[in-house]
Amino acid sequence: MIDTIILMSWAEFAVRWLHVITAIAWIGSSFYFIALDLGLRRECPLDSGADGEQWQVHGGGFYHIQKYLVAPTNLPEGLIWFKWESYATWLSGFVLLVLVYYIGAELYLVDPAIWDVPHWQAILVSIASLIFGWIAYHSICKIFVNINQNLLMLALFVLLVGMSLVYSEVFSGRAALLHLGAFTATIMSGNVFFVIIPNQKIVVADLKANRKPDEIYGKVAKQRSTHNNYLTLPVIFLMLSVHYPLAFASEWNWLIAALVFLMGVTIRHFFNSLHSRKTTPWWTWGATGLIFLVIVWLSLLGSINYSSDVITSSERRFTQAKGFEDVYYIVAGRCSMCHGQEPGWEGMAFAPKGVVLETPAQIARHARDIYLHSGVSNAMPPANLSYMEEEERQRVVAWYRSALND
Repeated sequence: MIDTIILMSWAEFAVRWLHVITAIAWIGSSFYFIALDLGLRRECPLDSGADGEQWQVHGGGFYHIQKYLVAPTNLPEGLIWFKWESYATWLSGFVLLVLVYYIGAELYLVDPAIWDVPHWQAILVSIASLIFGWIAYHSICKIFVNINQNLLMLALFVLLVGMSLVYSEVFSGRAALLHLGAFTATIMSGNVFFVIIPNQKIVVADLKANRKPDEIYGKVAKQRSTHNNYLTLPVIFLMLSVHYPLAFASEWNWLIAALVFLMGVTIRHFFNSLHSRKTTPWWTWGATGLIFLVIVWLSLLGSINYSSDVITSSERRFTQAKGFEDVYYIVAGRCSMCHGQEPGWEGMAFAPKGVVLETPAQIARHARDIYLHSGVSNAMPPANLSYMEEEERQRVVAWYRSALND
């Protein structure tokens, strides 16, 4: 059992690493092609019939890139498709969701003070919300495909704000913002898997069969690609937010998340405009800064909402396990100075990652992390600033193993 816990921790680390790597690849290629497309030079007609071209220098070499609205006269073999970065990012992200939030539902997904339900029900709600997100978004896009795209973006924003509020009412604060990021990422990957790549394949098939492709396929693919471009930065913010209680544990976390999407729009508008060489909207810097200041202000309204102090049946085994009383005093003496409702460590405004370790229920809820961070390893306390002794660490290990074996 103990070996399984350690292996699970390493599995989580490995999947998280994979998720970050694939996300970098996907975001990097997405941003590159958006910048390339906006920066194409079209001053003079090209003999090749291409819509535009661009010369680039990188890595000691020069690249001459041309874009065709449909395809060149002779469609080349060996086309490179940019799709696996997206698929791998979503799949690794979902596996990480399972490892952290589904298997660890008691600690990270469900907060009885917000919505006291069995873990399996919360997991079903999580999965159903991701499916709903794609269906709702895809339906909105199909309805508004020929209407002003600003109106479509507004409808999408309303959907995201609504889901932000819903998530904050059913999941823990940490899970709420993480799920809004997963909700958005599912939309983005769905765009690639269900729309962009299939549309491109239809165009390629028509060209190979000497048929003229319908322009609607390119139009729709371009629309979805643009949406992904504006959604990328908010998703990154939401994924990082789980490390900052001022964002996820705030009473206004749903509104903070909503405003993050507006920051994504202002930031991407600046760079998209810059790459197109038409205008340089410096006002977006001020708008982004103002939105961020509002987010900071919202995070300070009211106290941070920490998780419930109710002891569940599965947590009770840790409070009743042999050695818990010793561990309780060890944690109180070595950990609570930082992990408290009002941290006593100078310069620390809130408990790191929102983890409070002051009551039996709180210690039981974070038993696994206490075991891994201060028992199996010496990660906590940081630099051993509270002078936790080796004998105390062994007591933590013995207590945790006793709880699992009873």
